[in-house]
Amino acid sequence: MRDYRYVSSDAHAHISTERWADRVPAKFRDRLPKRVKLPDGGEGMQDEHGRIQFGGTGHFSGHTPEEFDPLRIDYDSSPGYGSAEQRLKEMDADPGVDAEVIFSLTGSVFGLRGGDDKDQTVAVMNAYNGYLAEEFCSVDPERLIGIGVLPGMGADADVAEMEHCAKLGLHGVMLGKYPSGNIYPTPEDDRFWAAALDLDMPLVIHTSMSGISFKRGEYMVKYPKEPEGYDRPAIDLVYMMSRYMHHHCGGLELTQMIVTGLFDRFPKLKIFWAENNVGWLPIFLEQMDMNYDTSRHWAQRILGAKSLERRPSEYARENAYWGFFDDPIGMRLRHEIGVDHIMWGGDFPHEVSRWPHTMEYMKTQLADVPEDEQRKMMCENTVKFFHLDR
Repeated sequence: MRDYRYVSSDAHAHISTERWADRVPAKFRDRLPKRVKLPDGGEGMQDEHGRIQFGGTGHFSGHTPEEFDPLRIDYDSSPGYGSAEQRLKEMDADPGVDAEVIFSLTGSVFGLRGGDDKDQTVAVMNAYNGYLAEEFCSVDPERLIGIGVLPGMGADADVAEMEHCAKLGLHGVMLGKYPSGNIYPTPEDDRFWAAALDLDMPLVIHTSMSGISFKRGEYMVKYPKEPEGYDRPAIDLVYMMSRYMHHHCGGLELTQMIVTGLFDRFPKLKIFWAENNVGWLPIFLEQMDMNYDTSRHWAQRILGAKSLERRPSEYARENAYWGFFDDPIGMRLRHEIGVDHIMWGGDFPHEVSRWPHTMEYMKTQLADVPEDEQRKMMCENTVKFFHLDR
């Protein structure tokens, strides 16, 4: 096992489709996004309908704020967008960073949208995961820690792809939506949670579940009873518990999981919310408990909500792990969250990345943190959560 000192729990590989398209079945291959040149000389990804996505702040590394152009990108030369060999050189250029947990964001890279058919989605995710494990991370598997992606089109499909990721040796899977494909937990998901525990597969939500959004009048979980004739969100227990923070990173799905008893049914289940900072958590957990106390009785009577076995904040402190990148206030409040449940992530090559001066910046941010706690948050918690010590 490598002697790790600093491991980023959150980094990104923007891998364009031509690198792994040959793994996709021929009948779906032409539907993958294609890299195209833009009139200004930059590049974008064009989907099968002709829509082009380009720009953003995901290629910030290597630029100063003064000269960064969010509309211009080069998929070969931009940091974080090249080959695995290039990625290792980029890591070496940031002295002290030993390894990175590698995420891929969906969207333009996969060309998948909500209406896509299940067979295509499953095939594309399967192909990408195979490439990530067997061609990208295999160049140096102790430093490139791959996280698989899931189709999110039914628990059976997600379990099958998670098993595939486990066989490939990937160190975790990322949830973009609940396994059933719904916007809230359902009993169907329990097959997936049970399988994750059986496989000992780390589960990650990157910032928050991108596939969750609600319209006014929709409940945020499925309650046993749903009375008619009311302003429905105003009598939603999840809404009441998370209303001040449910649009913040992970606040909504954490509350959904707690209210539906996920951690009562699966007390050993652990989930890591990457790239979201932690300074907001103490007030969120405090307010969640307070609002549960004032709302749980009517929610049980009117909505049929089940009584929790523990305080909401207890589940959060036991079953949830959190990433941070630039969070001085969070470091001052770290004991309100639990130092054992906090993981540093550099977010390379995105806009909050301090590459190639990460260690200089973190030394300043952690100046008042004891060395043993620094080591937990900068390395040991990530090594343990993603099983890098096996």
